[in-house]
Amino acid sequence: MRKIVFFLLSSLLLFPAAYAGKNIVVTNNTATDRDKEMVEVSIGVLKINPAKKSYVIKDENGREIPYQFIYNGGKKAKSLIFAADVKANSSATYTIAAGKPAPVEPKTSAQFVPERKDDFAWENDLAAYRMYGPALAKENPSNGVDIWLKSTDKLVVKKRYHDELKNGKTYHVDHGDGLDCYKVGHTLGAGGIAPFADEKLWVGNHFNHYKVIENGPLRSVFSLTYDSVVVGNHVYKQTITITATAGALLNKAVVKYTGPKANIKLAGGIFLHDGKGSLKENSSQGFIAYAEDAVSDAGLPSGRNYTGVVIPLEHVTSQKNGEHILLLAPYKTGTEFTYYFGGGWSKWGFRTDADWFKSMARFSENLKTPLTIKIK
Repeated sequence: MRKIVFFLLSSLLLFPAAYAGKNIVVTNNTATDRDKEMVEVSIGVLKINPAKKSYVIKDENGREIPYQFIYNGGKKAKSLIFAADVKANSSATYTIAAGKPAPVEPKTSAQFVPERKDDFAWENDLAAYRMYGPALAKENPSNGVDIWLKSTDKLVVKKRYHDELKNGKTYHVDHGDGLDCYKVGHTLGAGGIAPFADEKLWVGNHFNHYKVIENGPLRSVFSLTYDSVVVGNHVYKQTITITATAGALLNKAVVKYTGPKANIKLAGGIFLHDGKGSLKENSSQGFIAYAEDAVSDAGLPSGRNYTGVVIPLEHVTSQKNGEHILLLAPYKTGTEFTYYFGGGWSKWGFRTDADWFKSMARFSENLKTPLTIKIK
């Protein structure tokens, strides 16, 4: 009898350790609050098995936190991401345990749109974007970025394309959730990137291939390949892998050029249109930002349109080059180069130019001191 009682007590003591879950401690070592910032935790560190169990993440108040497993294009989950809120110079604890999670509302998407001349379009809860594909070859497209303004955290890209192509309801006019009023032309648009050599910006053309790597609900990742990027007498192949994350001010882009070795720089750029907007250059912090009037195709004022580029490296410089403002950094052929780009709207999150410039500066600073994670 004593042996049975001892066994039951031992089992009860072991049960909480096996099933109570694990604590994810997220620490903010900066003097500013970090709100809804996505953190990533390795599956190997957590020692969980998403293929066999489902899990729930909760904050310190017991509220369930949405999350997404990241596969990096493979069949097995490599990590998970969730949005953390951490006050300045403090920590927040999140608990992951076995359980059935609530459905997660999608906040990002990425899709090839062959019905609209091979666009590739993507979005998060702050803005939507597109880049141009091979069906536009005869229209002198660029590798620049088009931005679609949003005034909702809901996904809008599929709906806007459907309304435009099927119902004749143009997305160049605001029907209540934003619009596309940005003009790209043969420029870098809202944060495209191009080689800079011999004091010339070598703007590219359309992408040739695409690949979707992740597709929401909280992060979407895809790559675009450009087969022939001309830089003087040289031709390069460019691959750009873009990550759109829920709540993120800017997209992350990892760029790689393969081809002849050459002494070049890479330039992340913003098209200045008529040049009458407000410009903020801060190469010491590694960012440029621009604010200008947004005007619909109907000629109606639509607030202020915001764009920005961040290159988190040393030896970054900024300069005007024709119709662009550029952020420049040295580049070695065959290596990966990371930068950030994107934009926003005065009708969704950034009421004034100063708000946008402040957000850009904070984003750049936060890159230098990422949130840290410990598992307990």
